[in-house]
Order: sequence, then C-alpha cells, then structure tokens
Amino acid sequence: MSTKALNASTHWIGGEAVAGTTDLIDVVNPATGEVVSQVPSGTAADVDRAVAAATAAFPAWAATDPAERAAVVGRIAEGLERRAEEIAATITREMGAPITLSRFAQAVFPVKVAASFAALAADFAWTEQIGNSLVVREPIGVVGAITPWNFPLQQVVSKVAPALVAGDTVVLKPSEMAPLTAGILAEVAAEAGVPAGVFNVVHGTGPVVGEAIAAHRGVDMVSFTGSTRAGRRVAAVAADTVKRVALELGGKSANVILDDADLAHAVRHGLSIAFANGGQVCGAWPRMLVPASLQDEVVELAVAEAAEYTVGDPADEATRIGPMASEAQRDRVDGYIERGVADGARLVFGGPGRPDGLPRGAYVRPTIFADVAPDSVIAQEEIFGPVLTIIPYVDDDHAVEIANGTMYGLTGGVFGSEDRALAIARRLRTGQVDVNGGQWNPLAPFGGYKQSGNGREFGRSGLEEFLETKSIQR
Repeated sequence: MSTKALNASTHWIGGEAVAGTTDLIDVVNPATGEVVSQVPSGTAADVDRAVAAATAAFPAWAATDPAERAAVVGRIAEGLERRAEEIAATITREMGAPITLSRFAQAVFPVKVAASFAALAADFAWTEQIGNSLVVREPIGVVGAITPWNFPLQQVVSKVAPALVAGDTVVLKPSEMAPLTAGILAEVAAEAGVPAGVFNVVHGTGPVVGEAIAAHRGVDMVSFTGSTRAGRRVAAVAADTVKRVALELGGKSANVILDDADLAHAVRHGLSIAFANGGQVCGAWPRMLVPASLQDEVVELAVAEAAEYTVGDPADEATRIGPMASEAQRDRVDGYIERGVADGARLVFGGPGRPDGLPRGAYVRPTIFADVAPDSVIAQEEIFGPVLTIIPYVDDDHAVEIANGTMYGLTGGVFGSEDRALAIARRLRTGQVDVNGGQWNPLAPFGGYKQSGNGREFGRSGLEEFLETKSIQR
C-alpha cells in the first residue's frame, strides 16, 4: 500500500502537494478507534489558491479536443484499476466497509464510471444544427465538488470524470472522514496526463472549506452529494452567486413486494440493498412494503436471511457488515433503533446496543422492525444504517401511496410479475427503480425527485450537467 497516499497531510493544488496549516484532522479507523492518517484542516485561503489554479488551467483544458480529454479519463480508469487492491484496503481502513464490498464495489465502481464517461465522448453531440442555429455545448468552467464518506472514491469519480471530459477544471473537497483515496486519485490523474491545476484537492470541513467553495465567485458550479440538510445549506450559500448547483441527497427508498412476487428472491435481494455498506447508502431500500396477508411469511424470510449477515472486523473476508463510519454515526443509528422500539414497532431481529463480542468499534446490531406505521419516525427519516422497516399495505394503490409518502425520492424496487411491476414502477415518484432486481447501469441517469436532490449523474445526462449550452444564429 502506498504510504504516500495514506499519510500525506497535504492538499493537491496546481499539480503538486501543498502544505496546509498546522491544524490537522485525524482519519480514524471506525473498527478500532485507531488514527490511521491525518489531513490538513483547510481554510478559505486554501480554497482561493485552488480556485486560482483551476481558473488559470481552464482555458487550455477547455480548448483541448474532447477526444483527448476522454483519453485522459480513460487512463485514469486504468490507473485506478491497477491500484484497486490498495484502494479497497484504504476505504476499509478509513470508513469501515467490509473488504469484500470494498473490492467488489468501492474499488470497482469508480473504474466503471470513469471508463463509461471516457467512452461517451466520441458519440456525444458537442454541436448540433437546429434550423438556422448552431447549438454548442461548452465547459461550464470551474467546478466545486463536495463529496461524502460512504462511497468516498465512487462519489468523487462520478463528478470528476464527467467534469474533465466536459472540459471543466475541478476543486474537490472530499469528506474529512474518508479523504485518503482522493490522494490516490490525484496521483493517478497526474500520471494519466491531467495538466497542473485541472484537478485540485482541498481537505477540510464542510462549514469551512465546503462553504468557501459554494460561496466562491470563481466557482461556476457546485456538485454536492450528502445529506439533505447539508444540501440545503450548500444551495443557500451558493445562491448569492447564482451558480449552477447539482445536489444528490438523502433517500428513504421503498422496496415494493407484490403478492405475485417470488418472495424468497424479493426479500433476499431487498435485504442485500437495505444492508449494503452497513445501510450507509443513499440509494438503499430501508422500507420493505409487503401485502398485509404475507407479512408474517416475509418476516420469517427476512429474519432468516439477516442471520447470515456476519458483523465484525471489516478486514475479515467473512464479515458482511462492518462498523458504522464513525462513533457519531453509530450513536445516531442506535438512537433510531431505540426510537423504533419506543414508538411501538415490532422488533423481530436485532435491537439497540452493541453486538455481542464487539465492545469497541462503531458497531450496531443489524435490525428489522415489522408492523411499522408508514408515518412513524423510523419510516420517514433517513437512518443510514442497517435498519429495515417492514410496512404492510392493503392493495397496489395503498403501496404506491406509502412508497411516495416521504419527502425523498431517490431509488426504489418493485418485485412481481413483469407487466404489473413495471406499471407500479412508473407510478413511483423516484429517480431510479429496479424491477425484479435489475442490475446497476453506469450509463443510466441517477438522481432524485423531491428533497433527494436535483440534477443527474452518470451517462449522457451526467455529462450534460457539467456543460453550458450556447445558441449561435446564422
């Protein structure tokens, strides 16, 4: 493993490592409480330097042929793939994802995303003739990217790759809780031929560095992924400069199981999405909606399946659920479990408190509630942990009403006969719906309705987010 990436307490500005202030932020392994690295606690002045570097680099990068920009991003994908094991181990250490998940998803998804954007450039309509108008799609400018800790590299690449293909320059603030792979990406990007100043990294906290990026007059767009609460703040701070703001925020997605579904498959797959990454996924399915007459059977299947989710050391290949990403997150999730019990939901698996045999580390007990009221706190608020709420419904209309009955609308699932499930999927007010376990597609647009955000990531829509459109009449 590269000690440079794990231990470098520097920003990356103008194509080189830049020392920050003497104030450092500890990066803590949530499984042990051990400090594994430190990064600088950046300042508004650091953001100014990074924006200046990005601004200076923009004209030449924007003028670079899109095919060459795409080739650079393709080389980034190759570089990340070569360092996949290092990336997986780093993410497991800094935020507690089980190593098998880190290898399968945390390290692999960024490669697929970068490669998909590199491939898009060749067929993209950079110019288009509409009547007497030449419609030109141009880089938007300097992009500020602010990313979360749950998928620390994927969320970065999902912004940086399309921005670079579009011809933008980037100032990134990775999460201070899981910042280490941003250093790896900076190294890979430089090796891939990204010119100095095109990609910059400023470490620090959201209230300082994040707000400085969002407010900066030299930043033309902010792309943010995180909680809905934080997204509201980013939008408010950015509003003074009327810059474009793309938000990918929270979720409380529903998995609708119809009465003609393959119950075993629907429950097994639904639980895997609900518990993936310890439930710390904005697109998780924490609400399982089931016909009231089938709830007991679904509960039995879900409890049996949940018993197979080994909780423990994330570096152990047998572990399926590691710690929460921090002690604060552990306390938050455990508090919601206690709230579910207090509000009268039927606890059928897990419960509050630490798992047996794990007295230290940010661990919670994977938990399942049944007979959950659709308007209860645990059915409405984003818990962001391995907590499944089983909610009974009367008929299809009732299921759709419950599924659409939160302030969120990010993802969802429907299981049942193909035509009927597709009809239900069309009625859900959410940005992405999987029917009978449809596979993830990096070319399909991803993003939310309602307070799950605005804008789209991935595919052609994800590239268009980072472009301006100009009409030239002739």
